[in-house]
Formats: sequence, structure tokens, C-alpha cells
Amino acid sequence: MGKTAAIVFTDLDGTLLDHHSYAFTAAIPALELLKAHAIPVILASSKTAAEIASLRDKMGLSAYPAIVENGAGVLPAQAHPQTILSQDYPKIRAALAAMPAPLRRHFTGFGDMSIPETATETGLPPADAALAKERVFSEPGTWHGDDAALSEFLAYLAGQGISARQGGRYLTLSFGKTKADQMAQIRAQYGAPPVIALGDAPNDLEMLMAADYPVLIRNPKARPLPGLTDDQRARLLYSTRPGPQGWNEMVPPIIRSLTSPNTGA
Repeated sequence: MGKTAAIVFTDLDGTLLDHHSYAFTAAIPALELLKAHAIPVILASSKTAAEIASLRDKMGLSAYPAIVENGAGVLPAQAHPQTILSQDYPKIRAALAAMPAPLRRHFTGFGDMSIPETATETGLPPADAALAKERVFSEPGTWHGDDAALSEFLAYLAGQGISARQGGRYLTLSFGKTKADQMAQIRAQYGAPPVIALGDAPNDLEMLMAADYPVLIRNPKARPLPGLTDDQRARLLYSTRPGPQGWNEMVPPIIRSLTSPNTGA
């Protein structure tokens, strides 16, 4: 792969996509700027490969790999989702089925819902909700219990090798790979250029902290980022606008600084 001035890793919902409409229109000027400089844009989301493949095509980013299901897997460049094989999802569902009922009843995963129920829960049209249910690596869902029950739930899953990450909306269960893990591998494939990472929720934190330019997109509905040190908070670049508006606010100035003649890029 040729030399690039930077590489961009971006969350989707609430970051590059509007939290309610799922549109990315407001970020098109920034995306066009990145295209003009041949800077790879790697989508990194809790969405499935089936969902991301369609979005990647619409955004003109199919030449690049995408991080799917919250970092639990990768959709290779130009690949069809049906070519991805994994036993992770059946193992997660089996662990949930074997869980004691007093814990299990507090978690409602996508696998527990019909397509119409998933559409209602997510706000997606039924066809898109069906794609969201095509899980390969992980299981997102909502938690309805208290913190004490959550601790027991997480401890039980940990005994099965399953971890959980809280996103802006869902608690996602997987076998532990993160967006940051996948980002490191993909970055190396492009010659380790400077990394710009954008996200809006706690499940993006590891990815942001592993970036040279960590951008936190404003999301009033997301939980506060946990356990940040003062140095980490100081490293974060904060948008003043939410979603794709914030994306378009933050990316161009960074790209211009990296591609100006004075940088030698």
C-alpha cells in the first residue's frame, strides 16, 4: 500500500452517522477532502458486516477494510459479508442460554428480538434491522437490571471468556477483541501513518487513546468516559457539534495541518 499522510478510523452511530436519522450528509465535505488526499477512512462500528458493507459502498470506501461488531471482527476490503466465517456468535448465544434465569432476564439481546422488535428498538427500517441481526462476532443488547446484577452478569460471562463493552446505546458481548486491537493491525498494513480516530462513546475510548489525534464527538446522550486520567482528557480533541456535523468540524483542520507543505507530508 502506498504512503499516506494519515489514516482515519471512525465510529458510525452518533459520530459519522446522525444518531437519529443515520445520515452522513453533513460530513460529505470532509470525506471529499480525505478522498482528494487519498487518505484511507476505516469504518469502525458496532454494526455488523452486512450493515457496514452497504454503508461502505454508499460512502465510496469499499477499497478499505472495516472494523465490525465493536472490534470483534474485520470486513476485508471489497469483501462480501457472507464470506466471513466465525463460531463466536453461536458460542455467545449458548452462554446466554446456559446462564441462571435471575441474571439472564435482565439482558435483551438482538438475538432475543424479532425483526419488527429490532426495528422498533433501533429505529431502523425493517430491512436494515434484519441486517443488524446478522451477527457473526458479538451480541449487543439492553440491560434492565441494577449495577449489582450487572456485576454478576459480567462475572458469569467472564468465566466463559466473554467480555462486555458499553456503547452509546447498547451493551455488547464479545470474545474481547477491541477496535484498538484491529486498528493497530490495519494501521501497520498502511505503513503506520499518523492516526485520526473519532468516536462518541465509552466503547470508543481504547481506539481514541491509541490514536495520534483522538477526537471525541459531542454526544449528550452517551455515558461519561470512565477512568480517564487528566493527561488523557488533555489529549482528547472535542467537537462542539454532534454527529456528522462534529465530524466535518474536526477532520478538515487536522488534515490540512498534516498535508500542508510545511509538514513534509
